[in-house]
Amino acid sequence: DGPVASARETPRRLSREQLYVLISAASVNLGSMLCYSILGPFFPKEAEKKGASNTIIGMIFGCYALFELLASLVFGNYIVHIGAKFMFVAGMFVSGGVTILFGILDQVPEGPIFIAMCFLVRVMDAISFAAAMTASSSILAKAFPNNVATVLGSLEIFSGLGLILGPPVGGFLYQSFGYEVPFIFLGCVVLMMVPLNMYILPNYESDPGQHSFWKLITLPKVGLLVFIINSLSSCFGFLDPTLSLFVLEKFNLPAGYVGLVFLGLALSYAISSPLFGLLSDKKPHVRKWLLVFGNLITAGCYMLLGPVPILHIQSQLWLLVLILVVHGISAGMSIIPTFPEILSCAYENGFEEGLYTLGLVSGLFAFIGPTLGGFLYEKIGFEWAAAIQGLWALISGLAMGLFYVLEHSRRRRRSESQNILSTEEEKTALLPNEL
Repeated sequence: DGPVASARETPRRLSREQLYVLISAASVNLGSMLCYSILGPFFPKEAEKKGASNTIIGMIFGCYALFELLASLVFGNYIVHIGAKFMFVAGMFVSGGVTILFGILDQVPEGPIFIAMCFLVRVMDAISFAAAMTASSSILAKAFPNNVATVLGSLEIFSGLGLILGPPVGGFLYQSFGYEVPFIFLGCVVLMMVPLNMYILPNYESDPGQHSFWKLITLPKVGLLVFIINSLSSCFGFLDPTLSLFVLEKFNLPAGYVGLVFLGLALSYAISSPLFGLLSDKKPHVRKWLLVFGNLITAGCYMLLGPVPILHIQSQLWLLVLILVVHGISAGMSIIPTFPEILSCAYENGFEEGLYTLGLVSGLFAFIGPTLGGFLYEKIGFEWAAAIQGLWALISGLAMGLFYVLEHSRRRRRSESQNILSTEEEKTALLPNEL
């Protein structure tokens, strides 16, 4: 617990262990987001050539998020038994290997065999990514117990950097060297990070906790926060298989320039996340408003992304990029406060402080993207599909706002009843003296 004690005693000065933890977490954020975002500009078009429909392409993207969620829940529950460092390093190693495997899928025969191999490799990548990210979040929260949101928000700079560099770099390498090179290059970059993390990442030991994962997930507030995470991540997941196709068809941009369209979203998210993380730690009471308004703004963004036809606004490239920039800011508002909110709720309900609880919470903190994105795009078009996606964010934002209002009124009534009770006790205590 050296890093924990150091964080509590000297919060303004990093110990060597904390610095190493930050470097390791930054490397996994950058590497995983590079591998995740590289597909956007060119894979949907390549998959169409191999006989995959838009619905199947959406399912290939969506299966990644589904298995990431399932794997995160398992890894979060067993992180103490597996070991956080081993889970972290093994996840990065497998992720780098399967990224390289994805680069040779163009040699696979088209049709069902190609589609099946895409699903298989994508699922393996999701499981390895879930292991690395679950371990990373748990280790960070262990090393920085008093500044969780600030640290997570600051490290989202590297996630955003991965999202920024992935699409344009992938599009450029694809245009210049073909399908294989982007995946082989990024896979090798991730594999080179493995020895570094094996050397510098500290070991954290902890005993298994007494509370189960199901007790955590059945807490009403945690359930609503998970719903918010799901709604926001589904919005990101919707863009992966659909945005590049929409931009290619609507504005006739080459693959290299399609990657630049994603830049507005990733850059604004990377810049705003540290600010919202710092605000969440300094003023915890503001988290609820960030969560609610972030979701409502996100819902508005998806209504304007197409834009939805009932608004009678002409679709223009500058408007699309502007909406993506605003969406990046609103995503930072909503995503960053969720981890400390779930963690504080767990501690308030009797979960012990330690790596076990951190692992459970990290398992919940997994992004889910819907497989319906490609299907809706194929059936009703990007404009209406984006609007339907925005409804999910609207519902989750309103539900969370209603919960906070009811929670505030309940606490107010409890406080008033306690004041009345204490007043009656004081009167009873004073009565014999008066007599």
